[in-house]
Amino acid sequence: MRTIVHLSDLHFGRVDQALLAPLQQLTARLAPDVVVVSGDLTQRAKTEEFKAARAFLDTLPGPQIVVPGNHDIPLYNVATRFLTPLRKYTRYVTLDLAPEYIDDEIAILGINTARSLTFKDGRINEEQVAQMRQRMSAVNPNLTRIIVTHHPFDLPEKFDKDDLVDRAPMAMRAFSECGVDLLLAGHLHSSHAGNSAERYKLSGYAALVVQAGTATSTRGRGESNSFNVIRIDPEQIEVDRYSWVDGTASFERVLTESFRRIGEAWHLAAKA
Repeated sequence: MRTIVHLSDLHFGRVDQALLAPLQQLTARLAPDVVVVSGDLTQRAKTEEFKAARAFLDTLPGPQIVVPGNHDIPLYNVATRFLTPLRKYTRYVTLDLAPEYIDDEIAILGINTARSLTFKDGRINEEQVAQMRQRMSAVNPNLTRIIVTHHPFDLPEKFDKDDLVDRAPMAMRAFSECGVDLLLAGHLHSSHAGNSAERYKLSGYAALVVQAGTATSTRGRGESNSFNVIRIDPEQIEVDRYSWVDGTASFERVLTESFRRIGEAWHLAAKA
């Protein structure tokens, strides 16, 4: 079994400082094999925000797979936005915009969906999909295959399809051909887990799609701050949602969903 702590939408510059130490301490106790951070580390891509995000990441266990979000591209500095959009991200967070982690059970690949030309939307392009194919073809076919992006490939019911990453159908066809099992994303500040079968009709294929809420931002959009703990076996994946509880001043496990693989599709097995 492998354990992933999945954080998203930290938004340094608009964080609730009271959450940082409890989140760091709980993450350490969970002893994950990998920490995933699916974008929006900052609120406005300012130097001091990236420094604060870097300091927080340094308190978390490794290895870490981190991808940028749309908030990690400057909004108001037009020249920087279009000429060097991720300069501060690559200086303070990581130079690697396509990070990977591979061991003898899982293969995790990060893809950057943040773009200068949109204020909040994301996009995946054919070059990134071709790179994903190449990387997946080099790993053991028995590994559980995981893609990390900021922008989502599927959505909870209350969201409009415009919130999907652009060119999602093209990417999903490639994911199905490469046997991708699990898609991790953020962006919406809303927690969700389900499979991709309803939105994408891909001949028996259904990836498990897991959305993380915002772990630390004050902009909760009606949902408590939260993050996911994902436990992975070859034929079963459990998703635990941890939410902030004011009464205990801690993150508490509030929901566990278990998914099982049937052929090339992941299906909900139990919820508790």
